[in-house]
Amino acid sequence: MSSADGLRAAFGPNLTGLFSAKVADYVASRPDYPAALLDWLRQQSLPHARVVDLGAGTGLLTQGLLATGWPVLAVEPDAAMRAACDARLSHLPGYRSAAGQAEALPCADQSVDLICAAQCFHWFDLPAARREFDRVLAPGALVALIWNDRIEDDPLNQALDEVFARFGGAKRASQLNQDERAEVPGFLRGAVQHWDGPHQQQLDWAGLLALAFSRSYMPARTAPAGQAAEQALQAVFAQHAQDGKLQLRYLTCAYLGN
Repeated sequence: MSSADGLRAAFGPNLTGLFSAKVADYVASRPDYPAALLDWLRQQSLPHARVVDLGAGTGLLTQGLLATGWPVLAVEPDAAMRAACDARLSHLPGYRSAAGQAEALPCADQSVDLICAAQCFHWFDLPAARREFDRVLAPGALVALIWNDRIEDDPLNQALDEVFARFGGAKRASQLNQDERAEVPGFLRGAVQHWDGPHQQQLDWAGLLALAFSRSYMPARTAPAGQAAEQALQAVFAQHAQDGKLQLRYLTCAYLGN
């Protein structure tokens, strides 16, 4: 079973509106991407590449890609998430957005030089996405698959994982059971380049709450389970915050191939 098949079994067949109710939390808390990653992508790609940010969400990676000088089409299936991305970035030169997904891209044949997909590879129907990428990518074009991974042995991240495990239930388990990184070499052709580097994020109490409840598997804040999760998060914040702030440590990873 592919990652996407396992997630559809847990979340249901309609995944495009999964984050509609979580947009505000997503905007308030999700980490951006380090400048060193964007510099590396720039060095590997055409100076005037036509770029698609697939699964753009609220535009966290899109904003960095635009800052490199590339024109970027932000492709996002969730209308509420796409509206948040437009609100953040529509004033910037080179920005466009459209509805779409990995299996149905709103792009002409051979019209894209670089597809970036951050934090969303696990949602792909891989055979269908591969066919669609083959259709829209120009000769010599590249695909970058990107993740912000929380450092597993960091005490704060371990404490958060305990909360997520307690309240994420079967939906979280379905994500953990899918080894999406193992599918990367089969999806990208030829020699795959790898980049990783440190990243961090500072959050106050409101930011931690938003980060936790932005996750697809977490219950709604107002549900009894959500209220219990908030109490558990209060204990984490009290234990790990310094001067009212938490420092979350990440390792950002990227795989680049044809």
